[in-house]
Amino acid sequence: MGEIVLLRHGETEWSHDGRHTSVTDIELTAGGRSEAASVAPLLRHWRFVAVWSSPRKRALDTAHLAGLNTDDIRVDLAEWAYGDAEGKTRGQVSETEPSWNLWTSGGIGPGGETPDQVAARADRLIFDAEPLLAEGDVAFVSHSHFLRVLAARWLGGEPQFGAHLQLGTGSVSALGYEHGIHAITLWDLTPRLLGVAPARPEDEKRAEEDENGEPHNADAPDWGGDSSFAGEV
Repeated sequence: MGEIVLLRHGETEWSHDGRHTSVTDIELTAGGRSEAASVAPLLRHWRFVAVWSSPRKRALDTAHLAGLNTDDIRVDLAEWAYGDAEGKTRGQVSETEPSWNLWTSGGIGPGGETPDQVAARADRLIFDAEPLLAEGDVAFVSHSHFLRVLAARWLGGEPQFGAHLQLGTGSVSALGYEHGIHAITLWDLTPRLLGVAPARPEDEKRAEEDENGEPHNADAPDWGGDSSFAGEV
């Protein structure tokens, strides 16, 4: 059986600053583009039969820079809708909502989603993707809070369990099976753990497309071919 591979988008200015980002379409930073490009060699070790992405540009650009060809844009892969917390840090939200906790309270105001609403989106994606795992692997390119809920639901848990599952920007994780039981088979493998240093502003050109439409990837680690990565970190 295949795996559902989770790719969190690379760094943005708002993710760097700890600002809640859902519906706002923020570009990747130079560091975020470097993060996305750096995981391309790792992703070649899966055989993807489907690549689904959030509609946000930061996710679509991450997929492209990571060498994935998105064949379906799924609204259900969008980030948890934070409502009135959008664009604010947790500290800023606490100034007016001191007891607020996303995992228990959900988004703030009419534009915010409850944990159960986010879980319902995750359940739909799992329902659609799991039959494809008999043929190969499926990639989800999405966002931190949503992917943490999705992993919790894969394990059969409540969405609040996602609070215990940290995800860094540009990270790769995988959901699969252990003796036929849903399991996490890889979690939060970040570009930093792959030995990729954060990009400097002058490194932006290294993450841009070359004249052939392929992303530059000079700083990405060389795994030495498909057989050299055994899945152990």
